[in-house]
Amino acid sequence: MDENGVDDAGDGATDPLADEDVYRVLGPDGSPLPDATVPDLSDERFRAIYRDLVVTRRFDERAVSLQRQGRIGTYAPCAGQEGSAVGSTHALADRDLISYQYREHGAAVVRDLLSEYLPYWMGHEAGTEAIADGNVFPLNIGIAAHLPHAVGAAWAFAHRDEDRVVACHFGDGATSEGDFHEAMNFAGVFDTPTVFCCHNNGWAISVPRGKQTASDTFAGKATAYGFDGVRADGMDPLASYAVTREAAERARRGGDGDGGDEVGGNGTADDPRPVLIEFVEYRFGAHTTADDPTAYRDADDVDPWRALDPLDRMETFLRETDRIDDDGVAAIREEADDVVAAAIDAAESVEADPAAMFDHAFAGLPPETRRQRDDLLAAVAERGEEAFLREE
Repeated sequence: MDENGVDDAGDGATDPLADEDVYRVLGPDGSPLPDATVPDLSDERFRAIYRDLVVTRRFDERAVSLQRQGRIGTYAPCAGQEGSAVGSTHALADRDLISYQYREHGAAVVRDLLSEYLPYWMGHEAGTEAIADGNVFPLNIGIAAHLPHAVGAAWAFAHRDEDRVVACHFGDGATSEGDFHEAMNFAGVFDTPTVFCCHNNGWAISVPRGKQTASDTFAGKATAYGFDGVRADGMDPLASYAVTREAAERARRGGDGDGGDEVGGNGTADDPRPVLIEFVEYRFGAHTTADDPTAYRDADDVDPWRALDPLDRMETFLRETDRIDDDGVAAIREEADDVVAAAIDAAESVEADPAAMFDHAFAGLPPETRRQRDDLLAAVAERGEEAFLREE
């Protein structure tokens, strides 16, 4: 294995996770593994997971295209990582809070927030405000800076005896930040109902996993803070669902939640505990649309991971279990096109308010900032908004 988990010898080239200790339900071909426990879900829920995977992939494709056209700003592609975001969100209750990093677009899709969410990437902060109505914290670009806030929210839920957990998403690079360790330590000491979701996609921008940490795994870091860590195949939507469901129940009520054994550990019904999940996965594309991955990785390194594509595996599972056919797949793909197109239309209809950039920065605007705002608004009123617009 090389430092990113690809078999140099080629024996496991089609399955880079073959020798990894990760929880899996589906094999690389999409068939349930012989000793796997398939989550006990309705056919409708299985199809909903697949639908949300397809919508997320279509959104990702369109968003990259929109960025290249200058219609949105810098964007963080998620192709390859849809399984962990979609699967984990389906495992949560609607009342549970998701603390978002910037690549888990599937969470917004599952919560039906795509039209509200896309304006953020077009420069409108209203996009992050809107997703809060769906219990999704605003996007966080500062690496690991949101982790203490997520733990604080979870602690507040516990103090209020609210039956809610916080699922906090972050990349493996965040584990090198002090905020990560402070949040983990606080969660372990005070038993906050927090599920830490670490997305190990092989790269912290251009830094490979092997140079990010000397630990054997990221999940193992939980041991230092007194709670459990578990590794899951993040490109397996059903494994992502199962592990998150069990972790959320452990954080919510303690013990083994609803009877699963994905997380393990020694919790009791009176001992709720946080959990760290390491989703082992791979991003097929760039870190962001401002990044060139060919500068630090070989294109051939991506190919083995494409064999684990979460959409292909979930579709195969549904077909083999007679839960979907060609017509069903075609209908979902058509729906995905329509949903994403409607979200783009809605986002592009948002009109910017020049005064909004001055709101919420200060409780009371300093005199110089107030003068700048007044001058700008006076100029807009005098010359018209058209004078300040640039044609692309």
